[in-house]
Amino acid sequence: MHRNTIIQLLENHQPFNPAEASFLSDTISFIKSHKDCFERSLMIGHVTGSAWILDQTRRYALLTHHLKLDKWFQTGGHCDGDPDVLKVAMKEAEEETGLSDIKPVSEQIFDVDIHLIPERKGIPAHFHYDIRFLLEADKNAVLVVPEDESSELKWIKLEEVTHYNNSDSIVRMVEKSLK
Repeated sequence: MHRNTIIQLLENHQPFNPAEASFLSDTISFIKSHKDCFERSLMIGHVTGSAWILDQTRRYALLTHHLKLDKWFQTGGHCDGDPDVLKVAMKEAEEETGLSDIKPVSEQIFDVDIHLIPERKGIPAHFHYDIRFLLEADKNAVLVVPEDESSELKWIKLEEVTHYNNSDSIVRMVEKSLK
């Protein structure tokens, strides 16, 4: 996947609501304006890849309790120069869950979000232009918690996800999944 491929995927993505439409437009502009948008060294912000992982029944989502932010989220991380954001999302999902048999439900983008990452340990506050893909995994497979990033992994019924994280970003993905 090259820079033009992710731009094309973004341009073909149908946003779920006005907030996502705004994130989508801003993300396309950001990628077109910054050749180094996939590099963590771009201090104003950078593209990240996330995985919204559902089980085969599409009734449970796999969330991780993020150590640094002390919140429940989907898996994901920095592209570190790789414009193949689906590959990044898959790699991060495997690294953050220990699951080896994760499959993309589609190669199309599932969701787009922009969120501010607070200043931490000398790294200034910056934006993550988060491109998310829908993945599927076996709910019965053994999970491995990466101790340096997460304190827990948990399969959560979609209807209960908001008890763990009720941010607009997570609620939007739950609503898409229930649709």
